[in-house]
Amino acid sequence: QVQLVESGGGLVQAGGSLRLSCAASGRTFSTYAMAWFRQAPGKEREFVATISRSGGNTNYADSVKGRFTISRDNAKNTVYLQMNSLKPEDTAVYYCAVLRYYSGRPDISICNYWGQGTQVTVSS
Repeated sequence: QVQLVESGGGLVQAGGSLRLSCAASGRTFSTYAMAWFRQAPGKEREFVATISRSGGNTNYADSVKGRFTISRDNAKNTVYLQMNSLKPEDTAVYYCAVLRYYSGRPDISICNYWGQGTQVTVSS
């Protein structure tokens, strides 16, 4: 059983930046591929970014490429999402997830564990 806790969300103006963190409870964090998803009101949860267990492989949704960066610090059991040049359409609850295996474009079917989410609101 893995517990994930997201933090770092908030209210920012368009063009601003936020860094989200996802802290995991286990001692085997370095064995987990991870991902970020988001869900806006009235929409399905969608893939944002993914990272392999050692951080050597990453991938992003087309909508965030060039603006968001996923990274991890296995010594801190934490994965990050740096979000720059934020747009109102980035407004959503952001969730981190443990993946059964690394995928460049994971869907929710390979996510074993989820955090509770952190709200990101981008004003225009």
